[in-house]
Amino acid sequence: MTSRYRSAEGPDAPDSRSPRRRTVVKAAAATAVLAAPLAAALPASAADRAPAFLHGVASGDPLPDGVLLWTRVTPVPEATPGSGLGPDTEVEWVVARDKALTRVVARGSVTATAAADHTVKADVRGLEPATDYWFRFSAGGTDSPPARTRTAPAAHDAVTGLRFGVVSCANWEAGYFASYRHLAARSDLDAWLHLGDYIYEYGTGEYGTRGKVVRQHAPTHEILSLADYRIRHGKYKTDPDLRALHAKAPVIAIWDDHEFANDAWSGGAENHTEGAEGTWSARQAAARQAYFEWMPVRPAIEGTTYRRLRFGKLADLSLLDLRSFRSQQVSVGNGSVDDPDRTITGRAQLDWLKSGLKASDTTWRLVGNSVMISPFAIGSLSADLLRPLAELLGLPKEGIALNTDQWDGYTDDRRELLAHLRSNAIRNTVFLTGDIHMAWANDVPVDAGTYPLSASAATEFVVTSVTSDNLDDLTGLPEGVVSALASPVIRAANRHVHWVDTDRHGYGVLDITTDRAQMDYYVVSDRTDPHATSAWSHSYRTRSGTQKVERSWRPV
Repeated sequence: MTSRYRSAEGPDAPDSRSPRRRTVVKAAAATAVLAAPLAAALPASAADRAPAFLHGVASGDPLPDGVLLWTRVTPVPEATPGSGLGPDTEVEWVVARDKALTRVVARGSVTATAAADHTVKADVRGLEPATDYWFRFSAGGTDSPPARTRTAPAAHDAVTGLRFGVVSCANWEAGYFASYRHLAARSDLDAWLHLGDYIYEYGTGEYGTRGKVVRQHAPTHEILSLADYRIRHGKYKTDPDLRALHAKAPVIAIWDDHEFANDAWSGGAENHTEGAEGTWSARQAAARQAYFEWMPVRPAIEGTTYRRLRFGKLADLSLLDLRSFRSQQVSVGNGSVDDPDRTITGRAQLDWLKSGLKASDTTWRLVGNSVMISPFAIGSLSADLLRPLAELLGLPKEGIALNTDQWDGYTDDRRELLAHLRSNAIRNTVFLTGDIHMAWANDVPVDAGTYPLSASAATEFVVTSVTSDNLDDLTGLPEGVVSALASPVIRAANRHVHWVDTDRHGYGVLDITTDRAQMDYYVVSDRTDPHATSAWSHSYRTRSGTQKVERSWRPV
């Protein structure tokens, strides 16, 4: 992929873009099965063989002076995702101040190649801060639909408010992406955050559908190869609700495990069988390549997704990669979760996060965090009894963690980070989290065992899944029954948890002012209904300087 960029007002300027376990299916076979019959069945008229934009357009990672634009062109019908087929194709792009694209401010071109699965990106600069723009791609006489994007405020602007959509965990086969549709219907989003599990790697029917595949993804087998991951990304981007949201506002995305394989860590994954499914390093590299091809995300430090964005003087956003550098997960109840040699972030990323939080001069420090940082344990012993017993038995000192894939499995990193926040008097740190398929509003205590007598170092808003199984889906009980039973038990054992909903699917809307950060939680009526409605459920906020969450009785 090559790119040529020029301002509408000036000469050409250089481009500033930063660039299974069950059945193994060969990538070549998958390509033949999917691509060849499709190509043979299509008419060969000139119009039918014109380039097409079948996967929508998108933008992401907004800066004060620019934004990253993305699309995929299908130059000929047989050039399906992952096929490796199709000629190099010049794709032109244009950015304007109006939807009709008459007030053009920048234009350029990019070459789409089979080597990048005919995906293209243009990192457009020279734009005005905090400004709405419209953009479009063109190839061979075919235009993509126009789409809206928005730049970030200037670094030192006194911003009065920001509003972000927040989502995670979208399993194609479990239902329809109504959450995306309802966010796309809004006209007030500066951007939307995807906190991981944008795609799922499983074969058809193998994961979380209450026993019913609502719609079949592609390929039907578990994805292992580069072609597989490309095909799966391509399938997701045929969803009309996802395409609509991408066309409405820029996305800020991080990956979690299912962009690779379930419970991924630096050297493998729970859902990967070394040898029978190839090497982990090859699978990880394939997943990573496909992700950066298909997502409007700038590859960041060491080619990962950890990076930082700034939104005026109101907020900065540190985005974490909690899969590439982590130690392998341990079993529940294993005291090695306290081992200081084990890490969820890796040393370099943790130091980067700590230094960035300390140096921040914004009112709010947001952290895009794929797995829950707040402790979640069930136990009845008081802290003064639990600690020595844990020491003797080799159990976690903060209680018996129920999910060691979260920060609960890496308590030394968490203690170091929270101690850093406290010792440097770093206020207004808010973790924004996905992964767990439930909605939570938490204080993040320095010492969960003595909370609320001890301090809270930060707050955390966890959004539920778009479609992936909640607890009621796993148990087969009606929606709301499990939450009514489980929520009081969870809150009684975890006094820093203000609210949890274990049963509903939906999304969040984060609204930030200088005085408070508030998460409005919305739920959808039925994940299996393509026309599902949306309703406000709860709101929680943290007031500036408090490091604690409180209930708000209405959405902003």
